[in-house]
Amino acid sequence: MRTLPPAAIGLLLAWAAPGLFWQALAGLAAVGVLFLAFRHTTLFCLAWLLIAGCSLEMTMTDLVGPEAFQSTIALIKAAEIGLAALCALRWGARVDPWNPAWAFAIMAAAGLSHGLYPGLTPADSLRSLIGSVAPFAFCFARTPRSWADSVVRGVRWCPVAAVAGGLALAAMGLRPMFIESGGLRLTGLGHPAFLASVCLAGVYAGLIQLYRTGRPAELPLLGINLAILVLTGARAPLFYAAMVGGLTLVFVASPTVPVRWRLLLLFSAGVAATLLVVLMLAGDLESVRLFNVLGTDLGNLSGRQYLWEAFEAVTGDSPWVGWGVGAGNVIIPADSPVAKLLHTWAAHNEYLRIQVEGGQLGRALLIVMFAVWTWRKTGVLPVAERRIMRLVFLAFAGHAFTDNVLISTPACVLFAFAAAVFARGELGGELGGELGGESSLPDAVRRA
Repeated sequence: MRTLPPAAIGLLLAWAAPGLFWQALAGLAAVGVLFLAFRHTTLFCLAWLLIAGCSLEMTMTDLVGPEAFQSTIALIKAAEIGLAALCALRWGARVDPWNPAWAFAIMAAAGLSHGLYPGLTPADSLRSLIGSVAPFAFCFARTPRSWADSVVRGVRWCPVAAVAGGLALAAMGLRPMFIESGGLRLTGLGHPAFLASVCLAGVYAGLIQLYRTGRPAELPLLGINLAILVLTGARAPLFYAAMVGGLTLVFVASPTVPVRWRLLLLFSAGVAATLLVVLMLAGDLESVRLFNVLGTDLGNLSGRQYLWEAFEAVTGDSPWVGWGVGAGNVIIPADSPVAKLLHTWAAHNEYLRIQVEGGQLGRALLIVMFAVWTWRKTGVLPVAERRIMRLVFLAFAGHAFTDNVLISTPACVLFAFAAAVFARGELGGELGGELGGESSLPDAVRRA
C-alpha cells in the first residue's frame, strides 16, 4: 500500500488545520536546531558568545522599543543556560560547590523567608535569581579542551564583532556609532559601558593567550581591544585593564614571553599613553569623552551618587538578610526623575546592591564564596595563568564598586571566559603552546 509523501501530508495538514500546521512546523524546527546544537555544541556556544558580547538589548531597544530590553536579556541568558545544559549532557556535569551562584540561591531563600521588598513578587525574585546565576552556567559543565580553547579565543573577538555590527547599522542610518555623554563615546551595538566591560574580558583573554602561546600574532588583536576600550570613554574599565596588563608584564614571569619582550610591550604602552596625555593637554581631544572627563573632573561619578542614596536609604530596614534577590530592580522606579536623568535604575555598585538584596550576611557569604572559588579554581592553573587570573578577579572586585558587573550581559562573557580558563587548568597542560607544547617564538628570542 502506497503512502503519501511527507510534502503532500504537510500540504494537506496546512489546508485542513493551518494552526496545527504552523505549530508542528515550529516544533520540527526547534527539534532540528536542538539536534544541531547537540552535534555542534562548541560552534553554537561561540555564536552565543559573540551575540552576548554585542549587548544586543540596547540595539533592540532602539530598533523595536523599550519592551525589547528585558526580553532580549532574558533570551541571551536563557540561551546560555540551555547551552550549558547541553554541555553537561554531552560531557558531564559538576556541582562546583564554591561557585558564587549558590550564594544567590541562599539569598533568594532567605529573602522569601524574611519577606520581599514591597513591589517585588516571588515570581520577580525567581526571575532575578535565574538571571543572577545564568552567567555562571558553564561552570557547572565538564567541558573539553577544544571548547575551552575556542571560548578563550572567541572572547577576544567580541568587541570587534560589536563594533563591526555597529558600523553596519550606522552605515544604514539605523543607529549611531558614537553618542554624546560628556564627550563622544563609542557604542558598538550596545552601550559604551557594556562595550568597555566586554573589552576588559577581551584584554584578559588576550593576555592569557599571549602568555600561553608566546605568539606575537596575539598582539594586534590585544591592541585593537585596548583602542576600542579607550574610545568607549569608560574610565574604570580602562584603569583595570591597565592595572592587570601592567602588573602582568612587570611581575608575571613566563617561559613563552621573555623579560625583554615584556619590557618592550610595557615601554610601548607607556609611549602610547604619554602621547595621549600630550594630545589631551594640547586640547585636541576634548570632544572624546575619556579625555574630557580626565581633563576636567576626575572625581565625577557620572551621577552614581544619586543612585546610591536610594539604595543606602533602605539597607537599614533589613540590615542582616536584605529584601530578597531582585530587590535592586525596584528600589528606584523606572519613571523616577533619577532614572530618567541617568537612564538607569541599577545600583552601579554591586556591594551596595547585594547588601540590599542579601543583607550583611548575604554580602559576606558572596564575597567569601567568590574568594574561595577563585583561589581553588586558579590553584590548578599554570603559574603564569594563575597569577593573571587572580589579578583579573582582584580587578573585578574593585570594578564592582562602580559598575554592574554581576548581572549584565558582559558578565556572561566574563564568566564564560573564566569557565574556559578554569577548564583548561583542570585538564592539565603548561604554558608554551595551545596544548602545552613549545613556544612559537623564535629560538633566539626564547633564549633571551
